[in-house]
Amino acid sequence: MSIRTFDFAYGRGRKTFELDDELILKEVRTETFPVMENVAEGVLEAIHHPIGLPSIAEIVKPGDTVAFICNDPTRVANSFDFMPVLVNEMNRLGVPDESMKIVFALGTHREMSHEEMVEQVGEDVASRLRMFNSIATKSEDFEYFGDTSRGTPVWIHKELCNVDHVILTGTIVHHYFSGYGGGRKAILPGCAAMETVRVNHSFMLDEKAGLGITKGNPCYEDQMEGVALFAKGRSLFLFNAILNAKHEFLRMFAGDYVAAHNEACRFVDQVYGCEIPHEADLVVASCGGYPKDINVYQMQKTMDNAACAVKKGGVVILFADCEEGSGSAVLEETFRRLKTPEAIKKELEENFRIGANKAFAITRPLSKARFILVSRLDRDLARDMLFTAAVDTPEEAFALAKTFVGERPSVILMPEGSLTVPRVAA
Repeated sequence: MSIRTFDFAYGRGRKTFELDDELILKEVRTETFPVMENVAEGVLEAIHHPIGLPSIAEIVKPGDTVAFICNDPTRVANSFDFMPVLVNEMNRLGVPDESMKIVFALGTHREMSHEEMVEQVGEDVASRLRMFNSIATKSEDFEYFGDTSRGTPVWIHKELCNVDHVILTGTIVHHYFSGYGGGRKAILPGCAAMETVRVNHSFMLDEKAGLGITKGNPCYEDQMEGVALFAKGRSLFLFNAILNAKHEFLRMFAGDYVAAHNEACRFVDQVYGCEIPHEADLVVASCGGYPKDINVYQMQKTMDNAACAVKKGGVVILFADCEEGSGSAVLEETFRRLKTPEAIKKELEENFRIGANKAFAITRPLSKARFILVSRLDRDLARDMLFTAAVDTPEEAFALAKTFVGERPSVILMPEGSLTVPRVAA
């Protein structure tokens, strides 16, 4: 027996545990790629040699107006690193600070405070540019662009509608029902009205709505169609980055919001995809710490990834601090009232609601394996949400897991669980 000590991210800190090395099938990590040494140079190289569009210098003219879309705190984007470079380059191209603004893509998330905005883009940029929250429930803040062929009404934030250029920023990871993040998602759902998001997200109930799937994925295709309605006659320019698990820049992709995103997604598969020999009895995963485990709403994405690595009827131990609890009152109410996965899905099919949809998303991995949380999540709430348990320490989690999988289970470790997508080797 060879005992090893492991150290996983948990909230704003770490959790350690010990395991017999002989039990471990695989430690799933992001692939190692060279880290970008000069971020500013990387930004300028990307925007001046973009994919599918001319250089930004040929697109942006002196006196033009520009709106940047930036991520909210639930997404790790390192906007504070690239936004000063982008803003200063706009200045060099003849766009003064007063002709630029930032719209934060909240989707259906909570409103950001001014302090959080400053934290996202840095004090210099925040002091120079006007900043806006895209709050999905403020219907007066959105303009209508028609309906998609699937019936989604396309309402987009008005601050993106009165500028010469919209620059979509952010990072890309796999997304559990719309294939991949980044790209068009900055606009829809990022800067869309609640009804737009609600109808679009209702397509997550379709079996083709899944991780890394774009072709035939109704959520992805509907988002693309909706953004195309908005983009008609407008100048959209994409700037997306790929980060490693340490939040360091690996590559940057800029240009046409379709072509550049497609190329970036191929790189995402290389970085975050990982082969495993076979599914394990026990998966031990971390979301990757704050903000990936800020609440259950965000933690759920790691649940989907971990479910790719665990046997049917196995156990996942998930390190997820959840300092903000569930992240959704609707999510909690749905579980407490409906109590079973079948009832949750049936109601969503009849009346799709944001928040309730996350309850459905949580039940999908729970239908495959037991989930034991190492978390500060309220214990009664954890049971209401159908988790096997929420405990304080790794030792408690392992002791409970062994009652289901025995003393010598096969184990897969996922220290970067929100990023990595395991797949069984062919």
